[in-house]
Amino acid sequence: MRNDAFMACTHRPVIDMAATGRNIVRLRREAGLTVRDVQEVFGFSTPQAIYKWQHGEALPSLDNLLLLSRILRVSVEEILVERAAGEKMNAKE
Repeated sequence: MRNDAFMACTHRPVIDMAATGRNIVRLRREAGLTVRDVQEVFGFSTPQAIYKWQHGEALPSLDNLLLLSRILRVSVEEILVERAAGEKMNAKE
């Protein structure tokens, strides 16, 4: 017999990369951080990965997502934006 949590997950979640990117920008600004600040925390030599996250071109790895949530002082779930059920992907995805 399947439990209620299993039955509640009848659709496969899909992350909206563009909305997640906009969310990262908003959360970063609310935290009072610049792209350069985030770059330094991650130890990246260039900010390109952060810009890719913010423009919805890529998502942080799980390790980086966890660190991002810590420096923004939010949960991972508050960073990621799930695409609404039935919503179509745009041509860029």
